[in-house]
Amino acid sequence: MSDERIQVIIMGAAGRDFHNFNVYYRDNPDYNVVAFTATQIPDIDDRKYPAELAGALYPDGIPIYPEEDLEELIDEFDIDDVVFAYSDVSYDTIMHKASMVNQAGADFRIMGAKSTMVRSEKPVIAVCAVRTGCGKSQTTRRVCDILKAQGKKVVAIRHPMPYGDLVKQKVQRFATLDDLKKHNCTIEEMEEYEPHIMNGTIVYAGVDYEAILREAEKEADIIVWDGGNNDMPFYIPDLMITVVDPHRPGHEISYFPGETNLMMADVVVINKIDTADMDGIQEVRDNIDLVNPDAIVVDAASPIFVDNPDIIRNAKVLVVEDGPTLTHGEMAYGAGVVAADKYGAAELVDPRPWTVGKITETFEKYEDIGELLPAMGYGDEQMKDLEATIAKVECDAVIIGTPIDLRRVIKIDKPSTRVYYKLQEIGEPTLETIIMNAFKAGLMR
Repeated sequence: MSDERIQVIIMGAAGRDFHNFNVYYRDNPDYNVVAFTATQIPDIDDRKYPAELAGALYPDGIPIYPEEDLEELIDEFDIDDVVFAYSDVSYDTIMHKASMVNQAGADFRIMGAKSTMVRSEKPVIAVCAVRTGCGKSQTTRRVCDILKAQGKKVVAIRHPMPYGDLVKQKVQRFATLDDLKKHNCTIEEMEEYEPHIMNGTIVYAGVDYEAILREAEKEADIIVWDGGNNDMPFYIPDLMITVVDPHRPGHEISYFPGETNLMMADVVVINKIDTADMDGIQEVRDNIDLVNPDAIVVDAASPIFVDNPDIIRNAKVLVVEDGPTLTHGEMAYGAGVVAADKYGAAELVDPRPWTVGKITETFEKYEDIGELLPAMGYGDEQMKDLEATIAKVECDAVIIGTPIDLRRVIKIDKPSTRVYYKLQEIGEPTLETIIMNAFKAGLMR
């Protein structure tokens, strides 16, 4: 081992940061990862990346600090490199962070595909997005359905969400709803895993994504990478699909690493065409043509329906939307608002006068959320505060616009209805045609 190892801090959010460490730094004697910093996700700092996962070079594990401490940490530990390793951030934001790191005396590094992507022994279809909330999850389920209809054994591997005991979460397999309880999943985790389970698809996730891949390969003909936020795939894809959102035109070329995903894509799905305006759709088309003119473009919608439309009409409704979509995804509305409009709600009730605890803190941090309630549930305390907030809000009904039925995990003592949505391609080419042609052309190994 070198006596002069390069001193490193990895900036993260309990996902990409751990992956980059595992595949590049863990057993690399040229580097010493002094610390991780954490942001975006509540209550994940002040932990340690455990020694059981950190490897022989880190017998004491690696501390995790709040990102707000980064400048002081650079000075305290005489840091050489700061590695940026999380996603769904604007170019303006990321360059402000780079400037701060540089003025503090360290180099600012972003790692690319060659350093961080693992090769699978099985074919891989990756589904990614340019922002949180584009509709990547329903696109992933659509891809799984196409493959299973062709008789393929499909395993979905979800981008990491390890917010609990990292050692226990090293490799996780979800095949039934009981597995969600077994692994003490948060609402955010359930929102991603449960729809796959209900669709008959086995899901893997966790912390060590090479170990996860090797387990998944044992029972799969094909791996479907279900990306999180707008992060790049952890695995080398044989076919890469990137979803864009015409409700946020321009974001596909101004957020990191969403533009990277757009440039890497073999296929670009323009989702939500049924609810976006023509100017937004055209701007997105122009930007696709600008940065990736060779990509195959698929037009798609995500039509919605609810299980009880009668309670919405002429009612004052509280709309509960997917938490990450409203917070760091910066969406002004989601499926719940579309349902409220479609089924004739009288008005949306602003939850802010009734919020409690962690939910109040969320609104203080993300001031632009407005009159929607983000379904924050990264831990028991947030879930209890979400339940208490809903109970306090004075409304006629609750519209649940989250990917899971919240009524299964928290008590909602008001009339409520859940929103459902699936990806629906419009015209040609369809994803089925593209995937089948990829097999015929030998692109799927």
